[in-house]
Amino acid sequence: MRTVWQGATREHRRWLFWNAVLITAVINAILNALIAWGTAASEDSVRLWAVPFAQGPSTVTDTVGTFFILPLVTTLIITTVVWHELRAGRLQSLALDRRSSPFLARLPKRRLRRGLYLGALCTLIFAPAAVILLVALDYGDISVGEFVLYKAIFGVVLGLVVTPIIALLAIGDDVEEREEVAGPGIEPGTP
Repeated sequence: MRTVWQGATREHRRWLFWNAVLITAVINAILNALIAWGTAASEDSVRLWAVPFAQGPSTVTDTVGTFFILPLVTTLIITTVVWHELRAGRLQSLALDRRSSPFLARLPKRRLRRGLYLGALCTLIFAPAAVILLVALDYGDISVGEFVLYKAIFGVVLGLVVTPIIALLAIGDDVEEREEVAGPGIEPGTP
């Protein structure tokens, strides 16, 4: 990723700051808070541990789920936006040598597969440490308001980590490959 960032121009960095940092931070805060409130509104408090769907929301299961869902949804949305910007000429593509990096070589070209891959990767990398930290802190049940605030902050922080990377990867996609991935009779840019 370091090589990709070094190849980014001032315009790329400006686009990333406004779109992949500021705008997505606001969106992630609002969406994560709404989802947390929607899942916990009928509860008196949110437990640290609970069986998903059977016992209601829990901080641990919701955190682990967010490590997968946020990168998946972010990949679907930000890749679509970037590809549209590239096609419209408002953003220039970055040349990525996929053979130079095992990560880039394995990265799926289709959005949905890429989102699933990045969601699984984030879950594998971040979830174990997050679960250990939550268990070690053992703060017990929290109020619905605290849960909503936690989820909003967590969504922003995770988004700040993954969204610029996802956007840079999309900016580095080859225009011809994007159209080939779409397949015959399918609008370019569809998953």
